Amino acid sequence: MKLTHPLPLSLIAGSLAVITSFVMHAGAQDRPAPALSAGLETAIFAGGCFWCVEADFDKLDGVVETISGYTGGATVNPTYKTHSRQGHLEAVKVTYDPAKVDYATLVSYFVRHIDPTDAGGQFCDRGNSYTSAIFVNSAAERAAVDAEFSEIEANNHLPAPIVTAVRDETPFYAAERYHQDYYLKNATRYRFYRNGCGRDRQIDAVWGAEAHS
Repeated sequence: MKLTHPLPLSLIAGSLAVITSFVMHAGAQDRPAPALSAGLETAIFAGGCFWCVEADFDKLDGVVETISGYTGGATVNPTYKTHSRQGHLEAVKVTYDPAKVDYATLVSYFVRHIDPTDAGGQFCDRGNSYTSAIFVNSAAERAAVDAEFSEIEANNHLPAPIVTAVRDETPFYAAERYHQDYYLKNATRYRFYRNGCGRDRQIDAVWGAEAHS
């Protein structure tokens, strides 16, 4: 079965939050990527609005840092204004401590915080830049993703096939400063957007008891 997407009113609510934030913070500079500390690793996930993906991963024990950004396109130095037409996806680079959380757990956690059956975007955000993907940088990472997806489909966890792409990692560009930790710095606007977009309601509908696990 194909789940229905949020009503236009929800789309308007979410869009207003995005537009308001952009107008208030136009011209913000890109955030430089920090050096990776010894023993830490990174993973890149695209799951629609990067504010939400960042907020979700920050709750997971073993995650050290999350950075919102753009990846997957053919151009360099994309911005919030240009990334969509340049083929980039909104994504989050997750820095994690493999002594506390392994890559397979990150994948399992990520996929249960999105709708992996939606090929047209995520929730009220539509279009290629909001589609879901996991960017892998090794055969081991690809194998971990394939194993997770196979287990999910073998046990009929979802109402439709998984369409989340598994792509080779491409250069990641940090988004403008105002996008980083948006859910903390603009908590009211963030809650308004997330609720209006129907993200958690649809995750619950898709995953049932496994939602957000």
